Amino acid sequence: MDLTQFIPTNVTVWQLVFAALSVIAGWIGSRYARKGILALGRRAPGVSDTMVDVAARLVQYVLIFLGIGIGLGFLGASIQPLLAVTIIAVVVVVLVLRGVADNFAAGVLVQSRQPVRLGEEILFEGPDGPLTGVVKELNGRSVIVVTADGRTAHVPNARLLSDILVNDSRHGARRSEVQVRVARTGSGDLEALTGILADAAAGTEGVHAREPVGVLVQEVSDGRWILRLQFWHHPLHAATVTSAVVVGVAAALERAGIAGVVTDAAAAPPLIAPEAP
Repeated sequence: MDLTQFIPTNVTVWQLVFAALSVIAGWIGSRYARKGILALGRRAPGVSDTMVDVAARLVQYVLIFLGIGIGLGFLGASIQPLLAVTIIAVVVVVLVLRGVADNFAAGVLVQSRQPVRLGEEILFEGPDGPLTGVVKELNGRSVIVVTADGRTAHVPNARLLSDILVNDSRHGARRSEVQVRVARTGSGDLEALTGILADAAAGTEGVHAREPVGVLVQEVSDGRWILRLQFWHHPLHAATVTSAVVVGVAAALERAGIAGVVTDAAAAPPLIAPEAP
């Protein structure tokens, strides 16, 4: 496109001077605006350097084109065709990058409101069901999560805000539990049994001392007791601490001469034969 056809030939010296000044002012203003946004953005909490750099470049380009447009206006140029081409180009870019823009806007909210932070464990909806993993990176498009089995998931920022998100780490501690099934004997004492279980769990490495260990009676029958042993630990150490509690409680029951089973998963209820008519 030949831009000279839009510029009239009767251009004065002052028009040229003002046009040149507007272009120069736009260029200088864009540089200072970019530096200012970079300085402010890097001091703002929860905003990544990538997002700050993209915003700074966007403002810089807008000011440069604004200076050029004002300069063409001083020259008396007919800029309607240029505006039409620009609008068409902007519409095409918006349609092509609509998903990217949605994720970028959602990324701004994620990093400003901080529903998740680096190093936290979250539960989110995956392609085959819920997934749990640790947040490793936050960027303008997605949240990168590494699951316990070594898979890397890129969760789009827009999906993270629209779907249900469970943050396992924000509270600072997480509660787990194991099930204990103990055979009843004539001399069995439920209070003494709960004391043994609580002491064994509380003495296990990784179990928090600030939250007390809880023992709940789940079932009482003629032949056994079923109890739920609840304890608190670091949010990322659930599997390790639960395993240690199972071993420690089982050893405590053995030392006390009590026959029992300790498991980290509740057993399925037994099948009961239907009553005779």
